[in-house]
Amino acid sequence: MKAYPRRELYEEMAFVAYHLHWSREELMQLEHAERRRWCREISEINGRLDGRPSNPFDIE
Repeated sequence: MKAYPRRELYEEMAFVAYHLHWSREELMQLEHAERRRWCREISEINGRLDGRPSNPFDIE
């Protein structure tokens, strides 16, 4: 089994912690897929607030 790259793990944790103010313990309890889902959700919200379409290939 291949380990998840440490750098990516910390980037995901920092991203979620910054936006949701979750503790390290809370973030470490999340499964990898769930943590990635939170990152996607936060990114989509940030994109909407910035006026970007959720899909860069969407034509308005």
